[in-house]
Amino acid sequence: MRGVSLPTPIAERVLDLVARIPPGRVMAYGDVAAWFADGGPGADDSRPAEDEGADATDSATLGPRQVGRVMARYGGGVPWWRVLRSDGTHAPGLADEALRRLRAEGTPMRPGGTRVDMAKARWHGDAEARGGGMWPDSDPLGPGDD
Repeated sequence: MRGVSLPTPIAERVLDLVARIPPGRVMAYGDVAAWFADGGPGADDSRPAEDEGADATDSATLGPRQVGRVMARYGGGVPWWRVLRSDGTHAPGLADEALRRLRAEGTPMRPGGTRVDMAKARWHGDAEARGGGMWPDSDPLGPGDD
């Protein structure tokens, strides 16, 4: 199909991680990026040469903005509302729907109910997502040494 792009391998891994965030829990865009930068599954320390350029969804360049880009392009099939800004808010165009879904899941909210209580709701992953089944052992970009 013309005009339709497929997710890159690291984008697929970002989406796999987001799909594993349990109901009632959240991750900030930076948390998702840090997951990979800290040697989580999909981490890759090799950086492309300057003249090659870097794919914005390459793990070597993955930061909060790139996670947002992955979510904007491909996140419709995963629980996108569980990935938000570090202050517990969503982008203005997404906030109402995201808050409705988060409240329905029982996500802890700050007083006033318009922001997620990140201290209570932040998900740091679990053994299964960190490497106990999320990616096959034969994956060359699989779990790093923790």
